[in-house]
Amino acid sequence: MAVRHRLIRVSPGAVWAVLADGTRYADWVVGTSGSRPVRGQWPQLDAAIRYEVRLGTARLVNETVVRRCDEGVCLELEAQAGALGTARIAIELRPWGEHCLVIVDEHPLRGAGGRLHNVGFEVLIQLRHRAMLARLARLCESEAGDDARSASREAAAVSDVSGADHA
Repeated sequence: MAVRHRLIRVSPGAVWAVLADGTRYADWVVGTSGSRPVRGQWPQLDAAIRYEVRLGTARLVNETVVRRCDEGVCLELEAQAGALGTARIAIELRPWGEHCLVIVDEHPLRGAGGRLHNVGFEVLIQLRHRAMLARLARLCESEAGDDARSASREAAAVSDVSGADHA
């Protein structure tokens, strides 16, 4: 099983906000070039996202289905990969001080991926997870920075207005 973790310097709620937005799946999942919800209300149980993978001129379209959702804590997905079969991907969020420890655990469930699974595939999955968690961290941390800068500007504007009233 490929298990990887990363400390993301935002709250678990900020990470969950990204994971819970089905339109942003392609922003943090390595290899996808687009995604959109197709069934249910993401990330509720049995909701599905259709995602696209482009390999040169080839375009592969598959689905990821929510198999378990403990809001703000855990999201378990079954990703379909055509002839390769399906994989279980569990994403756990743990508070770590002010930050969030994200743990990703993936393994094949059905199809050729399960039959061909070996140490070499584990290495590839680990590399993919490292890149995926880095993308997720950049996305969450940059949004938190944007939110902080926006709040700072709003506070400064309110302060300026308040200061003007006292002059």
